[in-house]
Amino acid sequence: MKRQGKAGGLRGGALRLDHVGIAVRSLAERVPLYRDLLGVPLVREEDVPTERVRVAFLGDGETHVELLEPIGGEGPIGQFLDKRGEGVHHLCFEVDDIDAALERLRAEGMTLVGEAPRPGAGGCRVAFLHPKSTGGVLIELSEKNRS
Repeated sequence: MKRQGKAGGLRGGALRLDHVGIAVRSLAERVPLYRDLLGVPLVREEDVPTERVRVAFLGDGETHVELLEPIGGEGPIGQFLDKRGEGVHHLCFEVDDIDAALERLRAEGMTLVGEAPRPGAGGCRVAFLHPKSTGGVLIELSEKNRS
């Protein structure tokens, strides 16, 4: 993989960690840990059909915890749980222009999961970098809906 000589990443400045995704078997069982015991406020819950997952976002700062429960026990999160059990699934970084970021990453030799951005939670467009390109960490890139 080629290395860039300048700092700044994919935004022209420091990337912002948007959230840490944690795979769970049940939101009903895990949300209370974060919300009630740790005092992290629940921001929203929603289904993300493209990923076959129900998510709960917790935290009132710039960075959130995203709990991911597979819908019907299937999909990527269901597979992750079957293989590894509950735990950290991915790190998500916000980018200003996901198409430009993916073009740059492909040129740097990174392997993507899928070919193009897809709809994600909160109306974002998301894409993933394959862990084999990132030292074993699944990295999500997210472009916020600016409308």
